[in-house]
Amino acid sequence: MKTLMLHSQSDTAILAQKIADLNPVGSIWLSGDLGAGKTTFTRYFLQALGHVGAVKSPTFTLVEPYVINDKPVYHSDLYRLHDPEELELMGFFEYFDEQDSLIIIEWASRAECLLPKPDILIDIKKMAGDDRLVTIQGIDIE
Repeated sequence: MKTLMLHSQSDTAILAQKIADLNPVGSIWLSGDLGAGKTTFTRYFLQALGHVGAVKSPTFTLVEPYVINDKPVYHSDLYRLHDPEELELMGFFEYFDEQDSLIIIEWASRAECLLPKPDILIDIKKMAGDDRLVTIQGIDIE
């Protein structure tokens, strides 16, 4: 487990790049309160993976799909999920079966009972000002 303090969005972009450089597959869970910076981190992360263009928040759609360098990437936000069983109805679990897919899940705790365990867990806590305390499990970064 690694804990670090981010003091700016530039620090967030650097962290996102370090994780993107590892070319992760599987699932990344992002936890933290509203406004902690989960979606901001994801924007920088997708750009670091090679996405060009806008990164929309999946708050209302639940999932935004991307193909980045021939790799399927799914950004999901389960905050508005009413019942975890909805994921089965929308085919969400099929994303995990795609070869080399990456599923980034904000608010995974809303369906933790049904989701496969994360490969990487990133917890973001908003501190004073722009500071964020970030705890990362599942990977080693410098």
